[in-house]
Amino acid sequence: MNITVPTPQLRSTDTARVDLLLIADMVTRGARVLDIGCGDGLLLRLLADKHGVDGRGIELSQAGVNTCVAQGLSVIQGDADRDLIYYPDHAFDYVILSQTIQATHRPRLVLEQLLRIGRHVVISFPNFGHWRVRSELLFKGTMPRTDTLPERWYDTPNIHLCTIKDFVALCDDIGAKVERAVALNAYGYRLGVSMPFFMQNLFGQQAVFLLSR
Repeated sequence: MNITVPTPQLRSTDTARVDLLLIADMVTRGARVLDIGCGDGLLLRLLADKHGVDGRGIELSQAGVNTCVAQGLSVIQGDADRDLIYYPDHAFDYVILSQTIQATHRPRLVLEQLLRIGRHVVISFPNFGHWRVRSELLFKGTMPRTDTLPERWYDTPNIHLCTIKDFVALCDDIGAKVERAVALNAYGYRLGVSMPFFMQNLFGQQAVFLLSR
């Protein structure tokens, strides 16, 4: 019996995961890609369809792994905090960590491992320095909830939230080269490429970075 799995579609108007479209644009055709925290495999399918990549994935949840495997994707169960040490140096052209670094226990170590495994690293994350986040903390005195940070403080998997400024400082600390950085506002639009980091930090609701050594 033949089973047809529909190709997932990501719209540019889907502000929650518009970062995936940016990530796909940063990856070259035919590249070897490792997607860490790949979820239901949407990005891997997008990269395979758009760029013909040789994609692999790691996903913590068994349900996510099952969904990916059912689509014919090469995904194994694993933990970014523990399992990256088993991959050899420069095993992939691109290693991707989308909307996940803030949920890891040791973000610095994870980022160093990513830069060791991949020739290029693509990371996206919600920006805790956005003006709306700041205003909720200042005026309401409560942990903020936004489109990219929708959970209440006691339900969220995020344990190491950071700002764009924080992430740039981390890159400087470990000697990572920022090849490209894109901030998105609350409507999913890219902020101006000439906008300085402190302005991106204020108006960007999420960010996508392309890094290398």
